[in-house]
Amino acid sequence: MRIRLFTTTAIAAGTLAALSAAPAQATEYSSALKIKGIQYDAPGSDSNNCRTGNTKAEYLTIKNYSSGTKVNLKGYVVKDKAGNRFTFPANHYLEPGDYVKLRGGNGTDSDAGNVVYRDNCNFMWNNDKDSIYFYKPSGAGADSHSYTKSGSDPDRNGYITYHG
Repeated sequence: MRIRLFTTTAIAAGTLAALSAAPAQATEYSSALKIKGIQYDAPGSDSNNCRTGNTKAEYLTIKNYSSGTKVNLKGYVVKDKAGNRFTFPANHYLEPGDYVKLRGGNGTDSDAGNVVYRDNCNFMWNNDKDSIYFYKPSGAGADSHSYTKSGSDPDRNGYITYHG
């Protein structure tokens, strides 16, 4: 009887050790860069006219959540559910805690202004629901989120925050 109790205790201890070694959030990507938030519904009446439209008011905020690693965005890819995509074409370094807003429309990219433009005046994000996929240059997932206007945006201001 004493041996059986010892064996059962050893098996239970081994199971607990295995469970505690498993990642706490198995679906979370291990990436320094994550999606901080999205302005998926630009304020005002939607117009994708390059000169007078409001696509610049639609943006995705990407933040470097690492405590000590500077990350270059060159080669990172942002996609939506329909397959629309943007690849960061140039060097854009994010220091720890820094962020960049990926805006629609045309403009001048600026490290100092923390902005990169898609150079496309069409809206990328749907106003009712969509999915956001963010990939490392290697093709590995960095972050992803899905949203619905009714379920993810309780104040319905067109902005959703992720990762604080």
